[in-house]
Amino acid sequence: MANHKSAKKRIRSNEAKNLRNKYQHKTMRNAVRKLRALTVKSEAETLFPVVSAMIDKLAKRNVIHSNKASNLKSGLAVHINKI
Repeated sequence: MANHKSAKKRIRSNEAKNLRNKYQHKTMRNAVRKLRALTVKSEAETLFPVVSAMIDKLAKRNVIHSNKASNLKSGLAVHINKI
């Protein structure tokens, strides 16, 4: 258990950040699932920039790895082109 005041504060702030990151990551995954489930190309093309921006923000904040973000975005682009 932490003994210092700053260590206790760090534990609290890490829990808050972890909760926020988990929420944003789950939201991004649901958006990716929703985009992959679409079968109408025009709908998918309008949703793609929103999901892409979401992925980029998570990569910028190190919630997901930048290579994972690139793989997700390219996979979604391929999916849209196949529709």
